[in-house]
Amino acid sequence: MNTKSFSWILAVLFMFGQLSLSAQEKNNKTEKGYHFTDVVVVPHTSVKNQYRSGTCWSYSGIGLVEDELLRTTGKKYDLSEMFCVNHTYADKAVKYVRLHGKLNFGPGAEIGDVLRVIKKYGMVPQEAYTGMQYGTKLPVQNELDAVLQSFVDAIVKDPNHKITPVWHKAFDAVLASYLGPLPKTFTYDGKEYTPESFRKMTGFNPDDIINFTSFMSHPYDKPFQLAIPDNWLWADYMNVSMDDMMAIIDHALKNGYTVGWGADVSDRGFNWKKGVAIVPAQHPELKGSDQAKWEALSQRQQQKLLYNFDSIVQEATITPEMRQEHYNNYQTTDDHGMVIVGIAKDQKGDVFYKIKNSWGTDQKYHGYFYASKAYVELQTMSFSVNKKAVPKAILKKLEEK
Repeated sequence: MNTKSFSWILAVLFMFGQLSLSAQEKNNKTEKGYHFTDVVVVPHTSVKNQYRSGTCWSYSGIGLVEDELLRTTGKKYDLSEMFCVNHTYADKAVKYVRLHGKLNFGPGAEIGDVLRVIKKYGMVPQEAYTGMQYGTKLPVQNELDAVLQSFVDAIVKDPNHKITPVWHKAFDAVLASYLGPLPKTFTYDGKEYTPESFRKMTGFNPDDIINFTSFMSHPYDKPFQLAIPDNWLWADYMNVSMDDMMAIIDHALKNGYTVGWGADVSDRGFNWKKGVAIVPAQHPELKGSDQAKWEALSQRQQQKLLYNFDSIVQEATITPEMRQEHYNNYQTTDDHGMVIVGIAKDQKGDVFYKIKNSWGTDQKYHGYFYASKAYVELQTMSFSVNKKAVPKAILKKLEEK
């Protein structure tokens, strides 16, 4: 690289904030990159670790339910994720067989599955059902997933044979072997409960939660079946505009409600290690000659600057059209379920959202990361929130239609 090219890169780095120091950075010159100040943090339960299991949907859904109970009762419940996993696998197997295997089958599901299980079967505390019967301290379910897939495939393999009436009994036995038998009764705080009576005791009503999405391909303010592989239930999601989506999320957080969040985390702008998720503008607007200097850099040099996470970058302006295009082209996929627990700002004052993940606490922010407003606007596949957290004007629109 010649001296002239190097000076251009230095100039661009300066424009992006690489060489400038905020007051906070001056106090800690050794740490580069983004620095966040929490503005709103809704009370919520602790970070869990799904480890080597594809059950983020249960961890995020249960996390949302725990937060609802914390809000309404003031008590921190630790609920069983694997209770929902067991029931969901069992019910999904029935549908898979009835559809001759023409259904996505595997560990993935949606936050709505947690709500369905709680409504149909109840819920239990973690101590009553850990789901850990296979010799590890944290979930390692690759073997279980493979065994269950092979099981249902064997049932539907020959379309001409008569399916035995005991196949699901055997399927349940496999689940019980790996996760443990489902409890019919258990003791909690000195009292005996069933899963149904425990749900009633907590006062949680799964019908209070609304599942939302936002895509131009369907009418706004009306529900539609969100076409993603893990929506095996073919469940409806309320479709709202992108502006309403962000208004609901903001209103919920500012009024003490957390938000269940299904989003894409396979994007290059997501960096778990550094705890940040961004959508860099691919063509940043720089001043004067700096624009020409930026454009003179190779694409590789530009991408390195945009995604090094060591400096604040300009972010893209997200539109509904962009959301739809990313969904259509599989750029935004249903990767991961999490819980939005707060609002923060970086050292420039730009808005970020504080996200509770389920990958343990061995990370920069101890299990949390910060997603920019642009990232949430673009990469949100769906979100779930208490209907009382929806702004009244938006809720009125939904009820009228």
